[in-house]
Amino acid sequence: MSKSIIELSPREVWENFHALTRVPRPSHHEEKARAFIMQWAKEHGIQAEIDEACNILLSKPATPGMENREGVILQGHLDMVPQKNRDKVHDFTKDPIDARVEGEWVTADGTTLGADNGIGVAAAMAVLLSKDIPHGPLEVLITATEETGMDGANGIRQGWLKGNILLNLDSETEGELYVGCAGGVNGKAIFYYRPEPVPDFNKAFKLSVVGLRGGHSGMDIHLGRGNANKLFFRLLKSLNWECGMNVHVASMEGGNMRNAIPREAVAVVTVYDDDVPKLVEAVKTIEATFRTELQATEPDLACLLEPTTRPDYVIDYRKQRHITNAILACPNGAVRMIDSMPDTVETSNNLAIVKMEKDCAEVNMLLRSSVESAKKALAQSVQAAFELADADEIGFTGGYPGWEPNPASRIRETMIATRERLYGEKPAIMAIHAGLECGILGAAYPRWDMISFGPTILSPHSPDEKVNIASVGKFWEYMQATLAAIPSK
Repeated sequence: MSKSIIELSPREVWENFHALTRVPRPSHHEEKARAFIMQWAKEHGIQAEIDEACNILLSKPATPGMENREGVILQGHLDMVPQKNRDKVHDFTKDPIDARVEGEWVTADGTTLGADNGIGVAAAMAVLLSKDIPHGPLEVLITATEETGMDGANGIRQGWLKGNILLNLDSETEGELYVGCAGGVNGKAIFYYRPEPVPDFNKAFKLSVVGLRGGHSGMDIHLGRGNANKLFFRLLKSLNWECGMNVHVASMEGGNMRNAIPREAVAVVTVYDDDVPKLVEAVKTIEATFRTELQATEPDLACLLEPTTRPDYVIDYRKQRHITNAILACPNGAVRMIDSMPDTVETSNNLAIVKMEKDCAEVNMLLRSSVESAKKALAQSVQAAFELADADEIGFTGGYPGWEPNPASRIRETMIATRERLYGEKPAIMAIHAGLECGILGAAYPRWDMISFGPTILSPHSPDEKVNIASVGKFWEYMQATLAAIPSK
C-alpha cells in the first residue's frame, strides 16, 4: 500500500508526503517531525533554522536568470489533527499513518490522513529539492501547531523572512484561490461541583453517541452534520425530563479538538434498577429520532447503552442540569452566511469539547467570523448562555484576526493569468471560513502580498479525510508555473 503512494505522480511530491506520514506529528507533539525536517535539510544541503516559536525556515537561492524576481515564501504547517475511528488502535504520538490508494483518492486506514497540511509541505520540499524549476529567491516557512491555536504564526520571529510574496499552501479545493479568511477565538466555560455518592439501587451504564462524520469546523460547519455533544445532552435531557427518569452522570467526554466537529460523546451514567427497562427502550426511541432527522448527513449515527462497572460517585444533579441546559442553549454550527457570497459561512461556533470529571466540567468552543463585530456578538451569545446556567467561569482567549482581501494584489493577477494560460480557465476567487495563518502572518509582515491555494481534500479533521490524486498533480503544475511567472522587483 505504501509503495503505491510513492509511485503516484508527481512522484517528487508523493515521496515527500509518504515520508511525512511515517513521522508522528499531532499538534503539540511535532518534535519528531521537526527533527526529521532539519535532518532532511542537512542531508540535502538546504539552509534551515528554527525560531523561538518552533517554526522552521528553509531557504534556496534564485535559479540563474531569476535573481531579480520578487522573493517568494511557500508556507504550510507541520502539525496534523489526530482523529480516529473508535475501533481503531492508533497512537498518534508514536504510530505512522497507514496511507493508501483508494481509486482516485489517497486516504488512511481509520485515522486522519494528514494531507492537511502534509501535501502542501511535501510540495514545498519538492521545490527545494528541484534542479529544473525556475524560481526567484525562495523561502519555505513551516509553522508549528497551527491546528490548535496557530501558535507558530502567533510567535513568528519579526524580520526573519525576506520575501514579499506569501503562497499559503493550506487550501483544500483545487482551482480556487483564497484571498481572505475568517478570524476566530477560543471559548471556555467551567462548572465546579461536589461529587455525590451513587444513589442506592442504581445500575451503571456507558451511554454513547457515536458514528458521526465530524469534519473540519471551518470547512464543514454548514453541512448539517451532527454534533455529538449537542446530541448527547439532548438525549440526556430527554431521558430525565421527558421520560421521567433520574439518569445521573458520573463522567463524560465528547470531542477532542476545537477545530474538529465532535464525532463521539461517551459517558458513564447510573439509573434506578426499576428504570433500566424504560432506559433501554427510551435510548432506542431517541436514537431512531436522531437517525430520522439526520438521515442525509449521518447514516451511521448510533446511541449505545452498555452495562459497565458502578462508579464511585456521580455529579451533583443540580449542576448536571445547569450544564445540560447550557450546552443545549449554546449557539452551534453556522450562525450566518455572507450576504454577497450565500454559499460561504460568515459566522459559526463549534461546540467542540465537553469533559466532565470528578469535580469539574469544562466546555471548549471555537468561534469564527469574517466580521469582527459579528464574532464579538456571537461571543456575547455564548457568554449569556453559560452565565444564565451559572457557569463558574466563562472566557475567551487566543483570538486571531481575519484576513482582508487586498484589491491591489499582484500575485492574485499573476495566478489568474497563469491558470488561464495553463488550462484555459480562470480560477475561482474565494474567501474561506476556516482560519488560515495569513491574517496573523500578515500582521507581522504587513508588506506581504498573500494568496492561498492547494489540492482537493475532503473531510479534513476526520478519519474520512482524503486527497484527490489528480488534483495534487494540477496543484503541483500550477505551483511550478506560478513560481516561473513571479513578477520582477
